[in-house]
Amino acid sequence: MKQQVAILTMDSLEGFFAYDDLLIAPFQAHGIDVSMVSWRDTTQDWNRYDAVIIRSPWDYQDDCEQFLEVLATIEASTARLFNSRAIVTWNADKRYLRDLEQQNVQLIPTLWGCGNVASDLVQAQQRWPQQELIIKPCVSANADDTFRLPATTIAAKQLSELAQCFGAHRHYMVQPFVRSIVEHGEYSLFYFADQFSHCIQKCPAAGDFRVQEEHGGRFFATQPPAAVEALASKALAAVQETLLYARIDIALLDDGTPALMEMELIEPSLYFGVDEQSPERFVKAYLSLINTVAE
Repeated sequence: MKQQVAILTMDSLEGFFAYDDLLIAPFQAHGIDVSMVSWRDTTQDWNRYDAVIIRSPWDYQDDCEQFLEVLATIEASTARLFNSRAIVTWNADKRYLRDLEQQNVQLIPTLWGCGNVASDLVQAQQRWPQQELIIKPCVSANADDTFRLPATTIAAKQLSELAQCFGAHRHYMVQPFVRSIVEHGEYSLFYFADQFSHCIQKCPAAGDFRVQEEHGGRFFATQPPAAVEALASKALAAVQETLLYARIDIALLDDGTPALMEMELIEPSLYFGVDEQSPERFVKAYLSLINTVAE
């Protein structure tokens, strides 16, 4: 009997760039049927699948608790969930970065806050004088509610808008703006079953700082510098679970030191299109994990 795999996505991917259809052929070549299923589809019987692979539920942050409940339902079924709900729960809040920092993983310097935007921004300006700042929520995706702030005085109107955006209970992070992102781009390294697969360099559109394609960013395949790959490997080793997929985003600080921006373990775009062998590597990684469980 053929294996059945569900690719967990969203109701509509209109306006997004997704590459998961490139997985269908290599899965089928291994005798596995693939279905694209929205995480919001309440009619699903998850028991009919051997595995559910989280791929493009890129609206989950709007209903994070509901999303986690769906994942709990999947894990309670006979299907195997990749990546696990425990990993998703940990990774959904960017405060996971503090756990990695405690294991000596180099991060972009960060001030963590909640409910005190104005005073925290003053503190950030004192900590990083004459530098632009980035503020973003701890639970977010696709650069939603991410703001680049001036190195000089922040206007009262913008402070009011930020206070309204983040409110009294929404956790956020403030960082110095890393100029190399607009001058050089950032690196994204992809790992399947903890093995390196491929790497891209992502650059923002002119006049922007966001590298996502939806914001006009561009990308190209590249080989990561040794120091960048070493940092990515160190971050991955800090996770006490073999992951079907991981995307590790790294930028260079002003002195050239690689620093971890994010470790995307929930629904990262895996850019299968830049490396024609990467879909096959993904499927083989899946088989290695599912077969280990079966044994």
